[in-house]
Amino acid sequence: MQFFGGSEISPSPPVPTASGNNGHMMYVFNRNGVCLLYREWNRPLRTLNAQQDHKLMFGLLFSLKSLTAKMDPTIAEKGNLGVPQLPGQGCSFHSFRTNTYKLSFMESPSGIKIILVTHPRTGDLRDSLKYIYNLYVEYVVKNPLYTPGSPIRCQLFNTTLDQYVRGIA
Repeated sequence: MQFFGGSEISPSPPVPTASGNNGHMMYVFNRNGVCLLYREWNRPLRTLNAQQDHKLMFGLLFSLKSLTAKMDPTIAEKGNLGVPQLPGQGCSFHSFRTNTYKLSFMESPSGIKIILVTHPRTGDLRDSLKYIYNLYVEYVVKNPLYTPGSPIRCQLFNTTLDQYVRGIA
């Protein structure tokens, strides 16, 4: 079953947008800001401990979502900056790029946030993030041994995710 349009998860995922292993790291957060999964592939410099890193990333996402909702030119009533937006509500962002990395972001209707940090020249990863979310649903959510809100420890999901990210980024 696929949750973002289309049909079943196919054996052929979206076409890679760049060649080589340019994926740096990936985070999966639940709606409460709990980091369910953190994976590294190519992160040569570690400056923070894991807990600080996760808090910093979730805070960045929260701030960017609030800012984009506040700056939305199509809505007259902006609300307060910092008030959480429901998934799909208001203006949203998909990615931003610096001179050293590109951060791509997707939030599911259930509040699951997937962040993929890649090489700055990586193309649009929205379809890839949707595919990763569908892998999460198939291998984690549908797993009867998984408790929602707990860290993801599904080896099949991790293996499939590693193979896919190494191919796209």
